Amino acid sequence: MSAPARTVESRIGAAAQKITATALGPYQSAVIRIGFAGTWLLFLLREFPHRQELYGPDGPWGWDMAQQLVADNHAFTALMWSDSQVWFACVYVGAMLVAALLMVGWRTRTMSVLFMIGVLSLQNRSVFVGDGGDNVIHLMSIYLIFTRCGQVWSLDARRRARGADRIAEDRVGPVLWWAVGLALSALTFTGEVSGGWLSLFWALWAVQGVWWYLDRRAPHGDPRLLCDVVANLAHNAALLVIMVEACLIYATAGWYKIQGSRWQDGTAVYYPLHLDYFSPWPALGDLLTAYGPMVLLVTYGTVAVQVAFPFTVFNRRVKNVLLVLMITEHLFIAVALGLPFFSLAMITADAVFLPTSFLRRVGGWAARARGRVLDRTKSAAVPGQRTADGAEPAVEETSAART
Repeated sequence: MSAPARTVESRIGAAAQKITATALGPYQSAVIRIGFAGTWLLFLLREFPHRQELYGPDGPWGWDMAQQLVADNHAFTALMWSDSQVWFACVYVGAMLVAALLMVGWRTRTMSVLFMIGVLSLQNRSVFVGDGGDNVIHLMSIYLIFTRCGQVWSLDARRRARGADRIAEDRVGPVLWWAVGLALSALTFTGEVSGGWLSLFWALWAVQGVWWYLDRRAPHGDPRLLCDVVANLAHNAALLVIMVEACLIYATAGWYKIQGSRWQDGTAVYYPLHLDYFSPWPALGDLLTAYGPMVLLVTYGTVAVQVAFPFTVFNRRVKNVLLVLMITEHLFIAVALGLPFFSLAMITADAVFLPTSFLRRVGGWAARARGRVLDRTKSAAVPGQRTADGAEPAVEETSAART
């Protein structure tokens, strides 16, 4: 075999080894977990006063119409199991609780599945009240269940760092697994869930049980290593799908914009800034559109960035520049057009392309800031205790000391 052929073969072998032995992008997948769970949680909190009109029995999209639509498209939604107010409240509050637990990384394998159930249950109940951001969360909630998104920046990672003894002593995991199994058994018996969704839930439940058993009984055996390989392959494939999905979103948006006459003549950005529905700050819209060449530049720049981004993902420097531009664009949309949750969802999708070194640096900044806050809290609680920098905290003079 010639030297070039051996070189190619060795590179292929090294790539295959890396894909099977490592869950790639641990920081990117953690950002996706935190970002989408946080975005969904903030959305549900903001819409809590309006939850009945959006997804509840009192909404304009009535129970009968929702049943007909679900029966036609076979979408999954737990809100179709009952039309009572109590059940709706349980699902809505449960979706918020699961989003918070997934965001902090507590039992991420189970919470990612429950998060998907919460997202699909609410969104599929009233499919006509969402926007582009809801569609992104809808898709990403499905992809998340195949990722190992709790490797870093999670309570699960902290528990694993404490050693194998803590894993062996774990009691919460088995109890949670049995509770989910009982719930699945009840749903199977009543027939509320059937077909592909039921098979998926049982398969995920069984995989979780096998994983826990091997983690406890044979953490270094061949079956456990095989599970790691399969999990890494699923994670890397899901991460690739998320990246491709983000590229498709920008590519299709850019190419559709090119076909519009307002985007061609450079005036498209002007109109949404003067619509009452998208103008939380009318004075800001007037200011941003007062200079015609700026409107032209922003309009053409938006199209150029969206069309070009999928072709630059393999060029690190150009990709990073376009990422900054796209994140800036979404921040502008959040403020000027009053679409914060759409922007948060898209920024989170963009984060999958952020460099690992940058994410680790941000994580270090966050850890140091958290440490300073905790040190100050402890110092305030215990007078005379020294802070992290060795200085003794100042103590206020009392009126007796001054006299």
